[in-house]
Amino acid sequence: MATETKVSICLPTCNRPDLLIRCIESCLAQTHANIEIVIGDDSPDERTERMIAQCYPDDARIVYRRHTPALGQARNVASLFARATGNKILLIHDDDYLATTGIEHLLAQWDRYPGLQVAFGNQYEADQNGAVDLVASRRMNIAFHRTPGAAGLQALPGRVGIVQMFPNNGWLADAAIVKQIGYDEHYGVCCDFVFGVRLCLAARRVCYVDAYISYYRKSDVSVSQATRQTTSAASLAAWHFLNGLALPPELESARKLAFRRLVPIVVSLHARNDDARTGLNLVLGNLYAYRFGFSPRLYYHLLMIWKSARRARKQPRAFVFEANEQVSDQNRQRIP
Repeated sequence: MATETKVSICLPTCNRPDLLIRCIESCLAQTHANIEIVIGDDSPDERTERMIAQCYPDDARIVYRRHTPALGQARNVASLFARATGNKILLIHDDDYLATTGIEHLLAQWDRYPGLQVAFGNQYEADQNGAVDLVASRRMNIAFHRTPGAAGLQALPGRVGIVQMFPNNGWLADAAIVKQIGYDEHYGVCCDFVFGVRLCLAARRVCYVDAYISYYRKSDVSVSQATRQTTSAASLAAWHFLNGLALPPELESARKLAFRRLVPIVVSLHARNDDARTGLNLVLGNLYAYRFGFSPRLYYHLLMIWKSARRARKQPRAFVFEANEQVSDQNRQRIP
């Protein structure tokens, strides 16, 4: 069954033709051959359009469309889902790329687990030039709860999205549920994370594969790098989304685990942007995120809050991040 399944690879792009080519080539090199590559281009010029026409003039697997005016991240992805004609959908961003056996590994899980709706695996971490850092890759996957002991069907599918075990791209899912969930433009660059949470909450069966599926490129031109010092930062949107999310009792521990990572980042954001009161309230209401006082980070942030309160009397608020407190780039989101 897996070999007959048509997979729609949804590929949003904006003004990165050189990186896009590497991504497309990784899609075309898949050991699973029944694919279509649906590209949505938000570029302000014609460079990407010309490159596609020159490099792939007669490849029916590539379905390209340029948006004028640009749709924006969430609407671009939503349009790709709508255009997809495959039984399964995989999302990959233009600055990332797939391992050659990625789709094959994920599709195999549908034969193994009847009724499966979503599958995902590990990510390599690569630099701007595509060089892979194996140590950083292992560290990243462990940080997001992707370990050998966690492989297989997930007992609580919703937890997978909440704790950010579910990756920002490189996942595979039934087209019907992907189109049902869609992308929400109200959450800005946090839209990947919000989609992942909602997808996993809606899915009956979600599987994690302990295999490398995709390559996440740490790039200076990634969406999250461009927005991390603004009020559009993914961490702030993630906090509001998770804080207001209605969850069944069995998933409250997952929310708390997510907040252990997210709260200190948001506290730092508020403290550095002269919103001392909000930062202090977050600290006092979530002391578990600081190991109830046993984390040196607590006292550092309290000092930041005190300095913030003093600065607030002298200057208007401006939102910036502390470099070493920035949100993880894991979800292009990219959320905590």
